[in-house]
Amino acid sequence: MSSRPHKQSMSEIKLRRLLENNQRLRDDVARPRMRVSEASTNLIRYCKSTKDTLVPSVWGPVAKGEDPYAPPASGCNCVVM
Repeated sequence: MSSRPHKQSMSEIKLRRLLENNQRLRDDVARPRMRVSEASTNLIRYCKSTKDTLVPSVWGPVAKGEDPYAPPASGCNCVVM
């Protein structure tokens, strides 16, 4: 008897690769899908309904209190000498 572990034959290796590839393909088929027209409609609806502060030409000027990109107002009136 040999003390070596069982070596896989070439056909076993090919079978294992085919089974792995088959499982990946099954997972891909099971992934939920959406039609392109539905996805683009959702994207257009989101862009029209979500205010973008970086595009003031479309949404108008943003108040300083509402602008998330405005520099923070400092509350300290300290003089450092």
